[in-house]
Amino acid sequence: MSRQNDLDRILHGLRAAAEAVRPYTSGEVEFRTKEERNDPVTAADLAADQVLREILPESGEGWLSEESVDDHVRLTCTRVWVVDPIDGTREFIQGIPEWCISIGLLEGGVPVAGGIFNPATDELILGSLEHGVTLNGTATSVTEPIIGDGHPVSVLASRSEVRRGEWDRFQEDRFEVKPCGSVAYKLGLVAAGLADATWTLVGKSEWDVVGGTALVRAAGGHVCLRDGSAPAFNQERPIYPNFVAAGQAVAHAAVGGWLG
Repeated sequence: MSRQNDLDRILHGLRAAAEAVRPYTSGEVEFRTKEERNDPVTAADLAADQVLREILPESGEGWLSEESVDDHVRLTCTRVWVVDPIDGTREFIQGIPEWCISIGLLEGGVPVAGGIFNPATDELILGSLEHGVTLNGTATSVTEPIIGDGHPVSVLASRSEVRRGEWDRFQEDRFEVKPCGSVAYKLGLVAAGLADATWTLVGKSEWDVVGGTALVRAAGGHVCLRDGSAPAFNQERPIYPNFVAAGQAVAHAAVGGWLG
């Protein structure tokens, strides 16, 4: 199977999921709270999940989604689709245009292709390790700012983390901290060269980051944990304690001192 075929499926999935979400108005949608994690979920999340599951996995391919019961058969699969039908559901509920549909493809545990689409802003970021990354069809890449040249590093931060004061220590001249909603959307913006970096020091799930990881790496960037180690994918417990994504120099500066 060609990588272009995978990208075509991802693009089809993103567009179809956006159509499934369209009947639900961001800022006016009803929601309930999941008992197990206290996270909100809407009918739009479930509609997008159903569409993506119909389009993406073929025979022998695994599936991991925030809105599906985890089938550990995926652990035996070489190819696994990892999706978040709506990443940033809180922002979707509140009418904040910082949510997206996220699709990632793993091969042998490696994120090889991904796509992120924000229907509210019409930003579609698509790419693979073989093809690089495009933003709405135009080739793009991560930024590589020169550390210490007097220009601040633009970092996308979780709105809730900023609100809790977890970013207070980064509010200095070297950083331009920009609060933003969806984790996947933040990763997509870094891959598209619209921000220098993003990191989080709290736990995230694979469905939050697989698509964005594929894109950042395909765009020439670096993805790692806070200690500089490489994250493993398609884990039995698909959770990470923290996450860092940026161009090579910024990522190494972050794990080499900024996040210490």
